[in-house]
Amino acid sequence: MNMKHVPVQVSVSAERHTEGETRLQGSLLRVAQAAWILVAVVSCILFVVSLPTFYTQAQSVCTGSACNGVQVSPEQAHALATHGISLTSYAWYSVLVTILSTLFWFSAGWLIFWRKSEYWIALLVAIQLVTQGATNSIAALGSFPVLQYPANWLVFLNPVLLFLVFALFPTGRFVPKWTRWLALIWIAYNVVVFSPISPFAQVSWFPAFYYLLLISFMISLVVAQIYRYRFVSTPVQRQQTKWIVFAFASIILTMLVFFVPGLFNPALFQAGSLYSLITTNITFFVFLLGPLSVYVAIMRYRLYDIDVIINRTLVYGSLTVILTLLYFGLIFALQSLFQGLFKQNNAVAIVVSTLVIAALFQPLRHRIQRFIDRRFYRSKYDAAKTLEAFSATLRNEVDLSQLREHLLNAVQETMQPSHVSLWLRPSEHDGTHRAPWRANPPVDSQEG
Repeated sequence: MNMKHVPVQVSVSAERHTEGETRLQGSLLRVAQAAWILVAVVSCILFVVSLPTFYTQAQSVCTGSACNGVQVSPEQAHALATHGISLTSYAWYSVLVTILSTLFWFSAGWLIFWRKSEYWIALLVAIQLVTQGATNSIAALGSFPVLQYPANWLVFLNPVLLFLVFALFPTGRFVPKWTRWLALIWIAYNVVVFSPISPFAQVSWFPAFYYLLLISFMISLVVAQIYRYRFVSTPVQRQQTKWIVFAFASIILTMLVFFVPGLFNPALFQAGSLYSLITTNITFFVFLLGPLSVYVAIMRYRLYDIDVIINRTLVYGSLTVILTLLYFGLIFALQSLFQGLFKQNNAVAIVVSTLVIAALFQPLRHRIQRFIDRRFYRSKYDAAKTLEAFSATLRNEVDLSQLREHLLNAVQETMQPSHVSLWLRPSEHDGTHRAPWRANPPVDSQEG
């Protein structure tokens, strides 16, 4: 079979050309590595120095308007005491979660630097991971004038790096070209905001303006990445993008899941509720999907497994949501139906609902799998169905000419080659030679 190799060759050559453009060499590489090490070492030092202060502030109660996000409010402190949790225990737990999370960010950044430091896009991603990890605790350094300046500099650097990573990933180039102007505007905006003499600090409308501008920039980056994915990226670069999209989609979905219960029970968002403290600590671990996905995308390790992960996530995520809604709906409906018929109508409703869910699990999973395959993986679904039909034909067909037709049709529908040739081995008994059978005349002079 003579396959269409030209697009694959073009993709591979384009990918190598892109890697050549983003590779650093000579003195430029040494300067970039030295700058990276300097920023990373400062980030690590600030993180270690901030831990004692972070612990002290985590076990103190915030009073007035000078809260920095580390301290708990008086209402939260009262809620912790009501549940038998002391501020000291909560502070130790917060420090442990922060250390584990930060070490994960640091590890991903240092490993990328160690393995891929000759590529400047890898250096950019790695330093963003390190600075992101350091920002988990350096908010506690606000009370130290000497350390406040490098801490503020790191807080300024992190969102700038994050924007550049999203604008340049995975090739290290601005695509489309207008994103470079967007990056300049974002950098200038952060310079103004984080300046000590910023005129926006006391303006009442600034918080709303900040979130509106942030959403606008995020939408612009999403549009740019969609354009890059559809019209510019090679197959490998598309798989890299899928890893990043999967991680951030999971993070956003988790935050939405945490937000939904508050719509039905507003008390969860009140000042005396522990719900925000619990979800915040869980979010720390969910955010670790970010460095994990970035590391896999940069190192290109088993990239194509992401399709399987996304497929399974869509299937089992949809299945969980549907079965959960169905379960509680059945309990509510059966309780109303059995009321007056059974004394323990609640227990009966739970048992019946559980049996119904158990019976529906496999059929519903198969239906959701087929729907997702048809909707999001159409080409693979069509190929699988074609091969399945050919396998059924292979078991029943005995005529060689008919079997040959089915085989060639299956190859054309699944692989779509430019030229198909089928050679039949001559029979050992009659000594005859069978010429190859061709389907679809070749588009070029090469024989496959």
